[in-house]
Amino acid sequence: MEPSADWLASAAARGRADEVRALLAAGAPPDAPNRLGRSPLQVMMMGSTRVAQLLLLHGADPNCADPATLTRPVHDAAREGFLDTVVVLHRAGARLDVRDAWGRLPVDLAEEQGHGAVAAYLRAAEGGTESGSHARTEGAEGHAARTSRIIEL
Repeated sequence: MEPSADWLASAAARGRADEVRALLAAGAPPDAPNRLGRSPLQVMMMGSTRVAQLLLLHGADPNCADPATLTRPVHDAAREGFLDTVVVLHRAGARLDVRDAWGRLPVDLAEEQGHGAVAAYLRAAEGGTESGSHARTEGAEGHAARTSRIIEL
């Protein structure tokens, strides 16, 4: 385990954007697992869009899955009702069509918890389908295009 991984994950979990920025600038890998095996994006304070943006701009994988539950950061943000974080993750390439270990899509979690605005965004982003058939693929647009979409928010 990379020593800076615990520090970065801890700063992300507390929503400390300045500390996250400094650790990333010092070379902390944005996806290095902490001592519990979780990446900074998985443990970040979901309401801190700035932390999400910093991690994603430095190459964090928006689709990192929890090995036990198969949830991804977008599942967590949708369940907790953080629309801005859902948008940042989606613009960075987070897939909205992937189910967790219980067969739930991010839109399902938002609806279960009564987060209407999040559910509406997710349905619109999926093309209005209930089946989660919208598979976001990067294709030729690449990392530079994803980065510009993250910065726009």
